[in-house]
Amino acid sequence: MFEIDWRGLVLPLAYVAVLGGTFMTFSSIYRKRKAMESANLEPWFPPHLQRNVYLSLLHMEPEAGSEKAPKVPESVIRAALLRRAVEDIHRIIQIRTAKAACGSLLQRGSVGDDLWQRFQRAEKEMEEELRDVVMEANALAPNWGQIIFQSANEIAANTVLRERLDEIQAQTEHDKEWWEKRRASIQTEFMKELDGEKPKGAASITSEDEPVMVESTPSTASKKKKGKK
Repeated sequence: MFEIDWRGLVLPLAYVAVLGGTFMTFSSIYRKRKAMESANLEPWFPPHLQRNVYLSLLHMEPEAGSEKAPKVPESVIRAALLRRAVEDIHRIIQIRTAKAACGSLLQRGSVGDDLWQRFQRAEKEMEEELRDVVMEANALAPNWGQIIFQSANEIAANTVLRERLDEIQAQTEHDKEWWEKRRASIQTEFMKELDGEKPKGAASITSEDEPVMVESTPSTASKKKKGKK
């Protein structure tokens, strides 16, 4: 029978073991480093103020040693959760708008991997945020989680429309003010031109209105004498 020479395989096995251990160590260190770099990256969005307000209202407790504080009305908590959903709608729109642009820039090499990692992390955070909002809505009211984002979307659309109308109104006032100034300037220039033409017109009128003296010729005088005879 064929016998295995274990002594001869010790060195190759030890080499494979050392190589595998080195690879595993390097992989672990690399993953930890990437995780640390990802954690140190600047977040895509600023702090979620609406979420912080909702959580503060939800977990509000009376101070130690004081009388029992009144419970926060459920309508206030619902309004805070709805405002949180509205802010989530705005952030979802920003993510959808920026995704195609970031992907295109990454393919061209115009941006680094750090930006793409920030974007991917923001996407994951938004997915978790949406699930959390739906769960909170269902806890406050049955089946509210199915329609809360529909209501939030309508509020967000109305807010954008109102802001746009305010911008148009402000622009209209600005254009109206500009036109009033322009019209006054045109009127002033026109009056100056009229004032500059008045002396010439007055001279021509005076020359036309002056009486014209006609001298009588000799033939005219003789005709007048004959007529008298």
